[in-house]
Amino acid sequence: MPRFLSAKPDARLIPLPWSTPLSQWPAEHLVALPRGISRHVVRFITVGDGVFAAKEVNQELALREYRLLHDLMRLHTPAVEPVAVVSGRVDDAGEPLDSILLTKHLDFSLPYRSLFSPGVRHDTVIRLLDAMVVLLARLHLLGFMWGDVSLSNILFRRDAGSFAAYLVDAETGELHDRLSDGQRAHDLGIARINIFGDFCDLEAGGLLDESLDPLNLVDTIEARYQELWKELTGIEEFSGSELYRIESRVRRLNALGFDIAELDIQTSPDGQRITIQPKVVDAGHHSRRLMRLTGLDTEENQARRLLNDLDTYRARTNQQHVDEAVVAHEWLTECFEPVVNMVPADLADKRDPAQVYHEVLDYRWYMSQREKREVPLTEAMRGYIKDVLRNLPDEVMSRAALVQVQNGDTRQLANPYDPSMGFATDEEEPAVHDPWEEAAQDVDISSLDHFDIDALRAKKG
Repeated sequence: MPRFLSAKPDARLIPLPWSTPLSQWPAEHLVALPRGISRHVVRFITVGDGVFAAKEVNQELALREYRLLHDLMRLHTPAVEPVAVVSGRVDDAGEPLDSILLTKHLDFSLPYRSLFSPGVRHDTVIRLLDAMVVLLARLHLLGFMWGDVSLSNILFRRDAGSFAAYLVDAETGELHDRLSDGQRAHDLGIARINIFGDFCDLEAGGLLDESLDPLNLVDTIEARYQELWKELTGIEEFSGSELYRIESRVRRLNALGFDIAELDIQTSPDGQRITIQPKVVDAGHHSRRLMRLTGLDTEENQARRLLNDLDTYRARTNQQHVDEAVVAHEWLTECFEPVVNMVPADLADKRDPAQVYHEVLDYRWYMSQREKREVPLTEAMRGYIKDVLRNLPDEVMSRAALVQVQNGDTRQLANPYDPSMGFATDEEEPAVHDPWEEAAQDVDISSLDHFDIDALRAKKG
């Protein structure tokens, strides 16, 4: 009988075929999902209504990663949630098998290979790189040295008009009280090498637009990381008559989605010069505020957009004098919930509720401009469902392989563990494009070799 290490034991895991090597598990326990490249055997397994990622690895590494992921979860870091370590496995012949690390599948997330296709817009690539840069900076602020930064070890979720990045693999990570500049530089050097290889792999497979140069892309990542790190931690000096710049620095960090837990302020002996430096910055400024007001758990840019709509609702209904929490509850029941509850059950896998609401706000704006009137939210939602949502690909778990078995479909998936690659007998079809991506203007990547801090500060959702 194998041993289970778990903070939240789930009895449904016990009957699974742990005596079978993970690569040979029967199809009835597996779910076909897009996944990144891994040096280990990785499968997605279904337990009731839940889906877990299972990675076969030796016991020492499995336990180490499990505990590191728990530490990151305690620090509210965007990373996959650890579920259990299954050790002490032996096959039917009594031979020992490697342990299995189980993590919870991150709904509505995709690996980088599923987000690239021939003709992908430059701006989309830049937003993916920005998400990765923000993730790396957040990890470094917490004292986490990744040691294996790569696109394969990251999952991406839509976050309003941007993307949010999540750490998937913490196998080589180390958690310290604080990282030195040398440790950060080492992590960034590893990122350059690994991500350059990821982009070269995409290029060789014809998945990277010919106008995108792998070396230019990794240079962009490093430049944007340095720019963001300077904004988050850099020392700022000014005269004693410019005290307003203290509040200005706080507001700039809030606009980037970070809260300051401590601000080091020093004055010169004559009081003429003042220096300030954020000592601890915590990400999630807007998402924490939205959670406090409404209980909605969203990504940071989604929260920013929803809070802007909440503020607009408060002004439109002339409730500036009413307690913010009361107005937030009214907005939730009068605006947000009626919209997301209109999503048909068969389309629920297209987008998460906060992303749906963000896109409906965009759709309503375009519709109002076109018809020269203020379109009600529910009317805009009906148009959004018809014109946009029905044409989008699913971004939550796909049970393609299981549906095949249950329906007697004899077609073979090109890769039985990655339905995004289609069926082996399918004719080549054009890639599915997101209409929101197609509608945007192309961006010259050569002009985007730095992290546009000003653009982030000005972002209003």
